[in-house]
Amino acid sequence: MAMPEPRSTFLRQALRLAGPYWSSERKWRVRGVALLLFLLTCAQVGLTVWGNYWNRDLFDALEARSVRGVAAEAGVFALIFASSIAVTAAHLLVKRRLQLDWRAWLTERLLSRWLEAGRHYRLRFVPGEHDNPDQRIADDIRVATESAIALAHTFVYSLLTLGLFVEILWTVSGSLSLGDDALHVPGYMVPLAVLYAGVGTALGYLLGRPLVRSTNLLQTAEANFRFGLARARERSEAIALLRGEPSERRGAAARFAQIARDWDRQSLAYMGLASFATGYGGLLPVFPLLVAAPQYIAGAMSLGGLMQAAQAFQRLTSALSWPVDNVGEIANWRTAAGRVLSLDRAVERLEAEARAPDHHRIALEQSQERRLALDDLCIADASGLILIEHWSAEIRRGERVLISGDPTLTSSLFKVIGGLWPWGSGRVSLPLDGGIHFVPQRPPLGEGTLREALCYPRAVDDGFADGALRYALECAGVGWLARRLDERGDWEQSLPLRAQQQLGIARVILQRPAWVFLDEATNAFDPKGERLILEMLNRELPSSTVMLISFHPGLASLYPRKLVLSRLAEKKHLFEVQPEPAASH
Repeated sequence: MAMPEPRSTFLRQALRLAGPYWSSERKWRVRGVALLLFLLTCAQVGLTVWGNYWNRDLFDALEARSVRGVAAEAGVFALIFASSIAVTAAHLLVKRRLQLDWRAWLTERLLSRWLEAGRHYRLRFVPGEHDNPDQRIADDIRVATESAIALAHTFVYSLLTLGLFVEILWTVSGSLSLGDDALHVPGYMVPLAVLYAGVGTALGYLLGRPLVRSTNLLQTAEANFRFGLARARERSEAIALLRGEPSERRGAAARFAQIARDWDRQSLAYMGLASFATGYGGLLPVFPLLVAAPQYIAGAMSLGGLMQAAQAFQRLTSALSWPVDNVGEIANWRTAAGRVLSLDRAVERLEAEARAPDHHRIALEQSQERRLALDDLCIADASGLILIEHWSAEIRRGERVLISGDPTLTSSLFKVIGGLWPWGSGRVSLPLDGGIHFVPQRPPLGEGTLREALCYPRAVDDGFADGALRYALECAGVGWLARRLDERGDWEQSLPLRAQQQLGIARVILQRPAWVFLDEATNAFDPKGERLILEMLNRELPSSTVMLISFHPGLASLYPRKLVLSRLAEKKHLFEVQPEPAASH
């Protein structure tokens, strides 16, 4: 298991991830909102100080039995009360606006980098802890940004409180005389408050350390449980046909059992921390009254001064106890921020690999020529094992090419052309004219309207008339779906595989690209139906290049050219494989 990163390294990486937001194109707006949040925090602290002095004046008026004084303090309290409500409401709105804005910026930044140039696909081949990227983007970014701003606010609030209430408590507590020699200790309640908070912080830190690890483990287990359920939903048809429900239940039960174990670990960590916090917090209101009582009894302090000193002591210790009070929130923030950082580093690594020259990567370039050229191509798997080498081919515009042979190679070839598979060497020259369209075995249809699914990946307002949509559906043999163009649904679940593949072909008819790559995109058809739809595609796109991966016999007459890919017989590696380090005992 990977060792946790040092705190200094983690904080530097977290600041590097957060820094671009505060210096982005919206920096002046962000800094303005942050300044307003700081000023409102200052106002909150100022109202707390005002309340502390009001507390002294009220108890002095009560001790003097002054009706007029108590009435005057009631009016002051009404003013403090109204101001506190207004400042708190404004502070909440500004803080939540900043939290949402930061989350939106970071989500857009990471999402756009993840969903670019096939990185979301290649990420699965990158070593590291970046599983469940969807959960990291949807949930961990939210926790990381919300907690960071909330913690920053409470930290600044505690610093300001500390600075102001040290002076108040020092002045109010006066000097304590010790021993026969009348040793005077000025502001004696201040060091007592520091000692009280220091002991509490140290004990709370020791008791809270297990919470960080247990929270991280629990969040990982929760993510794995959600992922397993989502995968079962996506593969529900296959599971039902194979009667695989008992196996799925066993898998879900095992993942939930891990949640229960990690939950118990976190509960034990919380139990120790909560027990300490209860005792620490329960003693706090009483302790300052006891230590200030000698001054009151001796007549050196009024009742109002006693209550002011007790309240100032509580404020000061609360400010000093910020680390222990927020250990749970810090643990949640660090866990979420760490998961976001892991994903960001993995995406950054893919970006760096794409920029760096590497003779172990297939070079993709674009050409003005109306041809697809594969020059001295070597395709390897992610571990470096060579599948095919020294393979060259040239496909001209308008050709019909049938590709067969080793299924791993045929699929990898299309991924190479699509820029998803960089492992290997050689050069691929892509044509610029007319656009390239890939049709996979299961075309992505999403959960929007059928119109959106048919126009994907382009937008519905990209010049597609209703007549063109209906014509494409008719050509693909699913004209009966035309009346459902504006109906929303989970089309990948509600339509059989053949209808899904027909929608994939309808997209090609609608968008009419110059280069079409069909990756077993008609394997759900019977032989006659497959031949009919491929003949239709040839008629509708007479000048387009159509390359088909298929292992069905009887299609050779439709495709004058045939490429057969054979896997390399001997085991060769593109680069030297490093041996695994020996396990230490």
